[in-house]
Parts: sequence; structure tokens; C-alpha cells
Amino acid sequence: MKILDQEADTGSALSTARLLEKIEIMRSMLRWAARLERRDIEKLLAQAGSLRDEVMQLSHKERFLRAAGGESLPAQQLPAGERRRQLLARSFVFEGVFGDNPKLLDALEVAEKAAPTDLPVLIDGESGTGKELMAKVIHANGARSDKPYISVNCGAIPDTLIESELFGHRRGAFTGAATDRKGKFESAHRGTIFLDEIGELPLPGQVKLLRVLQSHEIQRVGSDEPIAVDCRIVAATNKNLRKLIAEGSFREDLFYRLSVIHLTLPPLRERKDEIPLLLAYYADEAAEALKRPPVKFTPRLRSFLLNYAYPGNVRELRNLLYRLSCLAGELADVAHLPEDIRPRPLGLADGADGRGAASLPSSLGEAKRAASDEAERAFLERGLKEVGGSVSELARRCDMNRSHLQMLLKKHGIHSKDFRVGKPPPADGARQQAAH
Repeated sequence: MKILDQEADTGSALSTARLLEKIEIMRSMLRWAARLERRDIEKLLAQAGSLRDEVMQLSHKERFLRAAGGESLPAQQLPAGERRRQLLARSFVFEGVFGDNPKLLDALEVAEKAAPTDLPVLIDGESGTGKELMAKVIHANGARSDKPYISVNCGAIPDTLIESELFGHRRGAFTGAATDRKGKFESAHRGTIFLDEIGELPLPGQVKLLRVLQSHEIQRVGSDEPIAVDCRIVAATNKNLRKLIAEGSFREDLFYRLSVIHLTLPPLRERKDEIPLLLAYYADEAAEALKRPPVKFTPRLRSFLLNYAYPGNVRELRNLLYRLSCLAGELADVAHLPEDIRPRPLGLADGADGRGAASLPSSLGEAKRAASDEAERAFLERGLKEVGGSVSELARRCDMNRSHLQMLLKKHGIHSKDFRVGKPPPADGARQQAAH
């Protein structure tokens, strides 16, 4: 408690985020303390962890009053880094690190305001962008943070067991039901239930879920007795639910029930400033899990990790760091990367056969990404040609946000004006020149 006493003596207020930061620093120092036995270190780490858990429960009311207060400038007009600093200064609980990407900060600020309510939240984004982490952030910053958090992967439950898994069953309700069993909703009573991959839930399960959202009651399989449940609903998907609605595989009324608050997480390739932070964070996390010092990178490996596209997003980066920490020991090089993403050795960069092998993809993964980019560019050009260069119309046809479409056009160096009626599309050489 010395760290708290010192701060109290100054008479200044210390935010929950600052306390957590100091506790994490203390834990890092203890982890590699040379003069203490491992038994003593583990005991101190456990005490620091308990203190950290207590701090996370403090001052919810004050935190939300601060979050609701006005600011001198709109958040979008604050200098780079200031939005992130102010968010943490408001005692925003976040397990991990994040950068200054505006789209991510938008999502975090919406989550901060939504957390103290009981409104349903729908989170979408590509696989591996951190949707479950965002669900835990909403739970940790809400009034239910000391209550259960139950996660359900809707895509991993067989169709025949969905109702039993979510709502439970009575003994003898079906073959194999030897005892009464609670469902996920009962287990999450008073807390938060996270419905991951909600787009994978079949239509019969969607009907049952909609009834629960409307009545706040469930019925176990094999029972007519209603059971009241009080759960905060957070759902996530990597699919376009509006497209699934149009195809008839997702209920529109359920979509609107779930998406009272709607968050979109940007992919890691749009959050390049975050990669160095994540590399350091997961290197430390892997070191703690493997009971060894954090792995170091050769310059070539670091350059690769900073510039790699990460199609699997944050999850892929985390798994890479665990792999490197396990296989490399103290110093990791590109040879410790998975073979399908490993760059070509430097000695082969010019090609041993003299036919320009440097222009070829250096790995299967890179070849797939190049092919995907080419298909994406061809689709955008064909679409712009069909709509006469109208970005708004193409966005409407593709059910895509206009700003996201503009970003894709900029990525490929495509100018919509080149496709307006009466003007032919640019030649390949001109397009490549525009892209650079």
C-alpha cells in the first residue's frame, strides 16, 4: 500500500487508470526481481493482482459522471494522442493497449457511454479485431462488473443443442439429460452474456432469443415454468447482418433488438500505430505465460512485424508473438515465423535464375493477399463503370459505408471521376502511377 500512501500525501486525485498503470509496473518489476525466490515473487504477484481487481471495481459512479461531462473541444478535433489520454484519465478500464486510430477511439468512447446502461450492444468487425475484448471492456466499465460474464460461441453449438445450451433443460427432457442443467442465460443472471458469432445462430434459435429479449424470461427444455433472467446482452459478428437479412437467414426484428448500440472495430491494417504497442504488450504476456524474459527481435524481423498486413488482425499478431517466444528463446528472427508468411531470404531477392524473381510473391500468404487485392480492385473498377463513377450509388449497391468505399478507392489509386460517363477508365500504367 506504500504506492497509494505516497500518492495520497500529495493531495492530488489519482484516477483508477493511473493506479492500474502503477500496479502493472510493480508487477513487471516483481516478475524479474533477481533477489527474491520464485515463491515470494508469485505471492506478491497474487497480492498485486487482487489489488488490481479491487481497483477496477472502484468509482463507477464518478467514472460515468466524468464520461458524461462536456469537453472544451469535440473529441474529433483534439490533437493526436489527447483523445486517448483523456479516455484513460476518466478511469476507463481497458485490459491491454490501444493506439490513436480515430475509428477505434470512436468505438471506445461509445462503449464508455454505453457501459453504465443496460442497452444491448452489437459489435461487428473482421475476425481477430478484438470483439470479445470490447465486450469485456463494456462489462468491466459497467455497473455489473462484479457479476458473471458468460461467453457463448453461437457458431460452435450444434443446432439440436442450442436451446438446451442457452436456456438449460430438465432431467429426462431428452436422451442423455440425466440431471437438471442451467443454461447460459441463467448463469449470466444479473451479469453480462456475450453472444459471439451471432450471425451463425440458426433461425429457430433466433426466434427463441428474440422471445427472451422481449419477455426477459426463459423456459428450460422440458419445462413449462418461466424463469426470470436479468442479463446485459452484448453480441458480435464478423458478417454483414443486413445482407443476411436480405437473404432471409437473419431476422430483421432481432437485428434491431440487438443493435441499439452498434460498434464497428477497424482491422489492424488500419491501426498501424498500434502494432509497436501490441508487439511489446504480447511479448510481455507471452514471457509471463512461458516463465521467461521477453523475446527480442532482429532488425529484419522487427521490420517484417511492423509492416506485415495481419489478415488475422490482433489475434494473428498475438499468436505470432507466442510462437516466437516459444521457439526462439531470447532472440527471434524471420526463420522462426510460420513458413507461409516467411519473407524470401535476402540472398534470393534478385533470383538465382536471373528472371526477376524479386517481383514474385515471397510466400503463399503474400500471393493470396496480392490476388485478393487484384480481385478487389477489379470489382471496384467494374462497379464504378456500371454506375457512371457515382461513389454514393456504388456504396448503396454494395451495402457499404461511403467513407469505407472511399478508403478502398484511395488504397488502389482509383479516381471515381475517371469513370464518369463519356470518360474511359485509366490504362493500367496510369492507374499504377496514380497509386504511387
